[in-house]
Amino acid sequence: MKTVEKDLKIAEIVKNTNLQHIAIIMDGNRRWAKEKGLPSAMGHKKGVEALKTTLRACDDFGIKYLTVYAFSTENWNRKKEEVDFLMELLALTLTNELAEMHAEGVKISFIGDISKLSSKLQKILANSVETTKNNTGVNLQIAFNYGARDEILHAVKSITQKGLKPEEITEEIISQNLYTKNIPDPDLLIRTGGEMRISNYLLWQIAYSEILIVKEYWPEFGKESLAKAVEEFHNRQRRFGK
Repeated sequence: MKTVEKDLKIAEIVKNTNLQHIAIIMDGNRRWAKEKGLPSAMGHKKGVEALKTTLRACDDFGIKYLTVYAFSTENWNRKKEEVDFLMELLALTLTNELAEMHAEGVKISFIGDISKLSSKLQKILANSVETTKNNTGVNLQIAFNYGARDEILHAVKSITQKGLKPEEITEEIISQNLYTKNIPDPDLLIRTGGEMRISNYLLWQIAYSEILIVKEYWPEFGKESLAKAVEEFHNRQRRFGK
């Protein structure tokens, strides 16, 4: 099947299944690099390329929301050199790629506690959000210094500060106090690298998401991988507990 025909077929599936939001656990950068005898940094750099490819594929297929797990609250426990590199990689990526993403209509936001990041990095993040805030293309949420339990704790504290009575608290109020309050819950959660774990990611939001584990490491993930994931989603029967 020709590329254009394939894209149209996948776009039709996305439309017919009302697939709006895909969340991805981008796992396997370090294992990919290790298997190739490369330093971990090369795996992370290759992972950025995979994200760019996937983001464009979402645009081609008509997927409006893409949320990716870039740095967890637990990742601070990695070696300092790797943590420092990941911080610098985010800064460089946003600095070097922002103009192109903006031109392609990508709307960038961040979920997680970014107050723990350096002031320099916070300014870079804020600039990318401000620059793209009116764009109408793919909504890219980058989960950075993110943990689902931390997010829920943050929501509980926020609700408590508003003085609501227990009987006044609803699922909707909790959802509106999460980092993802302005976007729909994921329809599909993809984890690359073959591991069978959720890893403290969007625990509230994925209550009824379809989950797909793929063996490919994240640097190997591309447009064809996303197309296969959409086709797999199409073959699922979503019941929402009914």
